Amino acid sequence: MDKKSYPSHEKLKKKYEIDLLFAKGKWLSVDNIRIIHLKSSDKLLIDNHKIGVSVSKKFFKRAVDRNRIKRLLRESYRLNKSIYINAFGDQSIAMLFWASKELPESFSVVENQFLALCKKRTG
Repeated sequence: MDKKSYPSHEKLKKKYEIDLLFAKGKWLSVDNIRIIHLKSSDKLLIDNHKIGVSVSKKFFKRAVDRNRIKRLLRESYRLNKSIYINAFGDQSIAMLFWASKELPESFSVVENQFLALCKKRTG
């Protein structure tokens, strides 16, 4: 059974992992969502998948807006974790970004864009 959760060991927090991700990761965009991802190889020992979420302070001055978008991005990942793992792999690190100046209309917009991002990666 697929657990729909976002536990602490799946959160991208360590500075050296984030630096590695930005140094060697690959970018992918769909509509307003961007992702930078890095799969594990022989040189990179990544235990399991980790994902982080970020929203630009430049576009959203109010923390309320940034936090809302981050919650929506995390929730779309949490509910569609199995699709994400099929697309990006079980041993990978990634970071999601909201790349638009407008707030998303609803959760369904964010979720559909997240699913399109996963589909673009597999297809």
